[in-house]
Amino acid sequence: MTAIKAADVDRFIARPDPAQSIVLVFGPDAGLVRERVDKLVRGAVDDPNDPFALARIDGEELSANPGRLVEEAHTVPLFGGRRAVLVKAGSRNIAAAVESVIAQPSDECRIIIEAGDLKRNAPLRALCEKAKVAAALPCYADGARDLGRLIDDELREADLTIAPDARTVLLSLLGGDRLASRNEIRKLALYARDKDRVELADVLAVVADASALALDGVIDAAFAGDTRNVESEFAKARAGGSSPAAIISAAIRQISNLHKMRLAIEAGDSADYVMKRGAPPVHFSREKAVGEALRVWSAPRLLRAMQQLAEASLDARRNAALAEAIAQRTLLSIAVGARRRDS
Repeated sequence: MTAIKAADVDRFIARPDPAQSIVLVFGPDAGLVRERVDKLVRGAVDDPNDPFALARIDGEELSANPGRLVEEAHTVPLFGGRRAVLVKAGSRNIAAAVESVIAQPSDECRIIIEAGDLKRNAPLRALCEKAKVAAALPCYADGARDLGRLIDDELREADLTIAPDARTVLLSLLGGDRLASRNEIRKLALYARDKDRVELADVLAVVADASALALDGVIDAAFAGDTRNVESEFAKARAGGSSPAAIISAAIRQISNLHKMRLAIEAGDSADYVMKRGAPPVHFSREKAVGEALRVWSAPRLLRAMQQLAEASLDARRNAALAEAIAQRTLLSIAVGARRRDS
């Protein structure tokens, strides 16, 4: 078996095994897949922009002509040097082409296959995991440790440190897509370039706003019971690059804030007071939607909805292929629940 464990993938990419000339990179984190594919390509050829050194084939073309992959693998570079083939699998079944090149591998050419999330029994994944000349590299969403390392590496490169509270908040705002997370950290580093240390105010000014703007619409629609707009706002959030995991996480953060505010109201504070003096305070553009949510949700019902979101988060992680449907269905369920007046 040549299935590489998730924890060992970066080690493999740093020093790929020459005997495993066929490498499948797959997983639900499209940004991480793309980042690792780029690293493999740069390590396999001298100039990725040289079409004689790097051949690019998409899945549709390969499914129509399975023999092309073997031909490209055994093509001698016109001007010498190293050679590689990059295959973007897409939605087409290219198992037949990969099976042929596994049977006739080349020691002089690395085959790199970029794919999306593949189930364990998917033909392409099964082929590469079983073949001695191939390696299958899974790319799953970053955990807290991975994100922490990403933050530290990027800020170290920018000659910056980060305050503990700022790091904690930044961690909560990242995840789901490696490239999106890296870009947010680099944007933060650029914002703080004249400082020695990134503070919480910097994170809230740069990263929090970017994350919230893409998600406020769908989150506010769900908790205010606006079932008509949940689906359209969900589609906008997805089109803006927010992953299902990020949307669910934003909903969990919002319901936690709503629960705190609801308890304060039940203790005697006014809704206007808790929205303006909360931590964080509610932006004026969201006051109407948040006020409606506070009006229709009781503290016990918010706790039940919080449990529902936690279960959805777990289900989405276990079933990455269904994560989008799980997230959308849960938010619609919460919107329907907001319209009920039972306690």
